[in-house]
Amino acid sequence: MGAETWFIALGAMAAGFVQGLSGFAFGMVAMSIWVWGVDPRLAAVLAVFGGLTGQVIATFTVPRRWNWPMLLPLLSGAAVGVPLGVWVLPLLDAGLFKLVFGAFLLVCCPLLLMAPRLPRIGSAGWPSDALTGAAGGFMGGLGGFTGVVPTLWYTLRGLEKDVQRGLIQNFNLAALSVTMAAYVATGAVTAPMWPALAIVAASLLVPALIGARLYIGLSQQAFRQVVLVLLTLSGAAVFASGVAAVVRG
Repeated sequence: MGAETWFIALGAMAAGFVQGLSGFAFGMVAMSIWVWGVDPRLAAVLAVFGGLTGQVIATFTVPRRWNWPMLLPLLSGAAVGVPLGVWVLPLLDAGLFKLVFGAFLLVCCPLLLMAPRLPRIGSAGWPSDALTGAAGGFMGGLGGFTGVVPTLWYTLRGLEKDVQRGLIQNFNLAALSVTMAAYVATGAVTAPMWPALAIVAASLLVPALIGARLYIGLSQQAFRQVVLVLLTLSGAAVFASGVAAVVRG
């Protein structure tokens, strides 16, 4: 096994565990490892495929609620955001974008984590949820980061943990399915990538199941803290990925 293979397996194992625990963040965690040893074009495809595989596994391990009134605005926004992200990907200065977005998470999420009480956003309408879905879809088209913006949004909404996880899991499942289909349709997935896809699927299976088992025992407060810590680490991963892209470029 070459160095790239080990990077792929390690990233998938770590990301599978985190996704099993939180319901999101596969792409962020995996990219924080893959950025140092995996070709960026391959890493983007693997992040989407791994996140999608983890969500399929989660359908059989963590009960989810199909809250259609809250889910439909997210999906309607993602229907616009995903193709936009896929279209923009080859045109965008990805390194600069990741630096800015990663810095935002690194500033915002620790402040929320340290605050005695989280600021609460009251009831929100269809447009704001649809915009959240569009942002998540756009980030998914850029490399599988579908869950970050919706997770931050619903954390600030103060949703009960099972409701929040159900929304994020169902949103990620739909958005990542569309993103993966778009990658295949545009030729981003090539035949030489198939062995790496198989490594990702095999590596994430057991860690994802372990993470899902631990999630069941989390209290509401503990889940919020886990989410904010993961969002902070996600910001660090995105920022590091942006630094690596700028250095390479």
